Amino acid sequence: MPLTKQQKQDRLDTLAAELRRATTLIVTGFNAMTVEQDNDLRRQLRQAGGRYRVVKNTLAARAAQGTAAAPVLTGLKGVNSIAYTSGDGVALAKALQQYAKGNPNLDIKSGVIEGAAISAAEVAQLALTPSKEELYAKLLFLMQAPAQRLAMVVNAVGRNTAVVLDQAVQAKKFAE
Repeated sequence: MPLTKQQKQDRLDTLAAELRRATTLIVTGFNAMTVEQDNDLRRQLRQAGGRYRVVKNTLAARAAQGTAAAPVLTGLKGVNSIAYTSGDGVALAKALQQYAKGNPNLDIKSGVIEGAAISAAEVAQLALTPSKEELYAKLLFLMQAPAQRLAMVVNAVGRNTAVVLDQAVQAKKFAE
């Protein structure tokens, strides 16, 4: 049963609202993917906090009007899909890159991150960056390192004194 004009408009409005909220969007092409492969990709992207949609090129271009995604969604050719998130864009890029390595039917074309259009090579570079959790851990380690070193220096005086006294006792340097 074909969609009514109102149903089509509702779908367009829904997609446009999702694209306005998205901070990261990656355009992919796919060819000859099975339903099982598609479901696996969607599952991986959901775990990364993203959404995945197969879109008609004209629908994507109309929905993207007035958003940061407009440059990459205008003029698409062939069969395309979009993966997007308003959360961690690095996690989304990593999930797509990992899936694309094992499945040559998925082709990453371009993307948008924080309002800037990026190429497929830049999406690959984005996937190589550490996640937010890893960056937080590294930052905390760097902030904690000076305090640890100070504690080691303060403890070293007592420890070294104890070692010297122990060696003196072993060598019987003290009169009984």
